[in-house]
Parts: sequence; C-alpha cells; structure tokens
Amino acid sequence: MPQKDILVFGIISLIKKIEHIGILVKDIDSSNEIFNKILGKKFYKKEKVDSENVLTSFFQIDKTKIELIKSYNKNDSLEKFLEKRGEGIHHIALLVDDIYSEIKRIKKEGIRFINEYPKKGADNKLICFLHPKDTNGVLIELCQEI
Repeated sequence: MPQKDILVFGIISLIKKIEHIGILVKDIDSSNEIFNKILGKKFYKKEKVDSENVLTSFFQIDKTKIELIKSYNKNDSLEKFLEKRGEGIHHIALLVDDIYSEIKRIKKEGIRFINEYPKKGADNKLICFLHPKDTNGVLIELCQEI
C-alpha cells in the first residue's frame, strides 16, 4: 500500500533546539562529581540564580546542556517537588529566538504558562515555564539568549 504524505499548513515552530535538560538534585557538589564521572568532563559554569532561588551548574554535551539544579529556599516549589518526586529530571528547556512571540503563539494554542512574563534565568537567558497540567505532566521551559 503506498504511503500518503500528510501536509500541515500554517504551523510554524520557532523552537530552535533542546537547549538543556534540568535535573533537580539534593546536593550539587556530589551531583557534579557523579556527572563528571558519567560525562568525562567537568561542569563549565556554576551560578546562583536569585530569581529562582537556585544554585545551578551546567555540563556541555555537543550543542545541548545538562543543568543541575539545587534549591536554596526550603519553602519553595522546587523543595516540594523534591520531597514528592525525589531527585531527577525536572524540566526540558527549548531555545527560541523570540520568547515573547512564542508565548503569544503557544497561548493561542490554549496552553497556559506558570509565569506569563519572561524573567532572567541561568546561563544568560530569559525564561518562562509552560504549565505541566497542559503538557502531559512535563515542565517545559522556553528560553532565549539575552
């Protein structure tokens, strides 16, 4: 049976790539050691992000990154996430050229955001998060180079 081509018109995605995978950890120093052993390289950046109450470190793997995240606020949502689910993948970050246009486009598709206005995040990025209730339970971060 011949395969039929399916054409989709009018859908334009400005998502450039998976920018990083965020992993929530209890202890960033011991986690850095573990990922150093796994990846065979050291993290290239460690950064305190006050807007998110976190300490992060980044490992570069080709054109993608792994971000380790440690909360330093015992009363925030990350600590609650950690208590409920434990250490592990927290979010997937998608790099975009224009975060404001992408927010507008995705909202038109009926998907809600946790924060509707971008804020400064780690690694010199503007960030905002889609609500996981609208994304099959996956926390998705949009990020744009500043």
